[in-house]
Amino acid sequence: MSAKIIDGKSIAQEVRAEWKLRADALKTRGITPGLAVIIVGEDPASKVYVANKVKACAELGLHSEHIALPADTSEADLLAKIAQLNADPKIHGLLVQLPVPKHIDSDKILNAISPDKDVDGFHPLNVGALATGNMRFAPCTPYGSLVLLQKSGVSIEGKHAVVIGRSNIVGKPMALLLLQHNATVTICTSKTTDLAKHTRDADILVVATGKPKMITGDMIKPGAAVIDVGINRMENGKLCGDVDFDSAQEVAGWITPVPGGVGPMTITMLVANTIQSAERAAAK
Repeated sequence: MSAKIIDGKSIAQEVRAEWKLRADALKTRGITPGLAVIIVGEDPASKVYVANKVKACAELGLHSEHIALPADTSEADLLAKIAQLNADPKIHGLLVQLPVPKHIDSDKILNAISPDKDVDGFHPLNVGALATGNMRFAPCTPYGSLVLLQKSGVSIEGKHAVVIGRSNIVGKPMALLLLQHNATVTICTSKTTDLAKHTRDADILVVATGKPKMITGDMIKPGAAVIDVGINRMENGKLCGDVDFDSAQEVAGWITPVPGGVGPMTITMLVANTIQSAERAAAK
């Protein structure tokens, strides 16, 4: 067996085209969805992420604002900027790129973003809405992972899904999204006893641990769908996921590559959340 490769790049383009139609429909009513991204400091990876978000907005004809603040920006000044953008009717989505400098309380910053504009899905009200089955904004990486499964024709309902990782950004919301789609869900961590026993039972396996090539082919159920959220840089400079792709693809039914799998979907779902926020604002 050789797994079907889930092409995140092509699926992301398909999904963006679908959401562009919705953005264009809003424009006919005089509404252009707008996303504001705040970055504090000079973190190189963050600068790349922000540039990609701005580029995605441009591709879909969205309004975007990139606010770059110096690393010594005070917490009070950052909170004031967030309050200004919360009140700006041109902005439907607002995020602060993490990490922020150590003198700034990231929880306080995330909580200050209006839940109606929290397109990252990190505000406690949006986390609670997801947990109670009344999703407003899902965090973009698990949301994109779910869409990859759906677009690839992977059946979720009634299947056993195993999520490895319990982060608030990926693991926990991923489990909640799968539950909403009627999967039976097990959450494991890197500390789970006999992890392979759980992974071999998984019809759908989502891995988000940050440990390179942690999951090998002999830990995967034949025919399973494997979503590798991890991205790690090896000593030779190459990128790899949390799954050992070479051995896993010989067993799995579907598998995401790294890079080119989940990554392109994360920014795609950020744009989707922004357009959805604009639709809600228009409905009001």
